[in-house]
Amino acid sequence: MPTTEEPAGPEESETPDTTRVSETPDTRRIDRGGIAVAAALLLVCGAFVTYGVLESEDKPADRQAATTPTAAVTYEVLGKGSADISYRGTDGDKADVATNVGLPWRKTVSVPLGASPIVNVTLGEKGGTASCTLTVRGKHVQRATATGAFGRTTCSSELPAPEASTATEGAR
Repeated sequence: MPTTEEPAGPEESETPDTTRVSETPDTRRIDRGGIAVAAALLLVCGAFVTYGVLESEDKPADRQAATTPTAAVTYEVLGKGSADISYRGTDGDKADVATNVGLPWRKTVSVPLGASPIVNVTLGEKGGTASCTLTVRGKHVQRATATGAFGRTTCSSELPAPEASTATEGAR
């Protein structure tokens, strides 16, 4: 009877394999959780960009500003050095702020009728002298001066209400 030799272990190939790589299911699996998170973040960013583009085209505040009568107001701060300046801008309810501004400074804005144009000036710790002036529709309205360290001054005026202004202009 012929004898057959059975291999005692795994089959041996003719060329010995000195490096064995153990492949487990974990090393070949793609990290699908990371891909899902990245895709979700990409979609959220795209939604924000789309919303910003669509929202910025025609804002209700822009439409209201176009229909609300305004008056040209010029704020001017004269002096040397620098100061912090806050003033009422085109948004009648909110103050615009400029910090550590080199003097002289000048800004002309359209203030909605019914809002009070106002400019506040605050000098720094080095002090000095600064004066604010307020001009409404080309007419000088007020001037005030601040002196010394952290000196403060304010110039303000009243604008007529929108209804009173249109009635006055219609009577002319």
